[in-house]
Amino acid sequence: MSEPVESLQERNRRVIGKAVMVVFGMFAFGFLLVPLYDVFCEVTGLNGKTAGQFTGDLAAMPRDESRTIKVQFLTANNENMPWQFRPTVKTIRVQPGVETDVAFFAKNTTTDAMVAQAVPSVSPSAGAEYFLKTECFCFQQQPLEAGAEVLMNVRFLVDSNLPAEINTLTLSYTLFDITDRETKTRS
Repeated sequence: MSEPVESLQERNRRVIGKAVMVVFGMFAFGFLLVPLYDVFCEVTGLNGKTAGQFTGDLAAMPRDESRTIKVQFLTANNENMPWQFRPTVKTIRVQPGVETDVAFFAKNTTTDAMVAQAVPSVSPSAGAEYFLKTECFCFQQQPLEAGAEVLMNVRFLVDSNLPAEINTLTLSYTLFDITDRETKTRS
């Protein structure tokens, strides 16, 4: 009628063992999630990550004067970023292979000095590898004193190998407040 005590203890050990394995598995999955996501995005071409700074030979970059590409600029602030942040132009037309400059306005609207970091994305994601930035404010952190404002530059070109079916590229930036992280790094 009642089970022997040893049998109950054995079942409890198995349940605890399984629970420990589930916790370990969840930790491992969480740890591997970012690298797995990066591999997934690389394989599928999703996410619109830009390749960073283009350091190739600009003189060797062919121009395609037969077409123009519409480039749109969007900005967003992370939910905890109080700055004003916007492009100085919303849309331009560029010829592939021609280097172009665009400025973005930022203003620290707080009463404290802050440090920001912009994270870029290009869509459609199939066009991200053809959007080449030679200079960008997103390559460095952006410190601003209280109430200060700045024009931040991005210099880019669209590779002339951009697939013919892509006529519009959208460069978007999300601005993050990294002030606390920078303060801790310096301490």
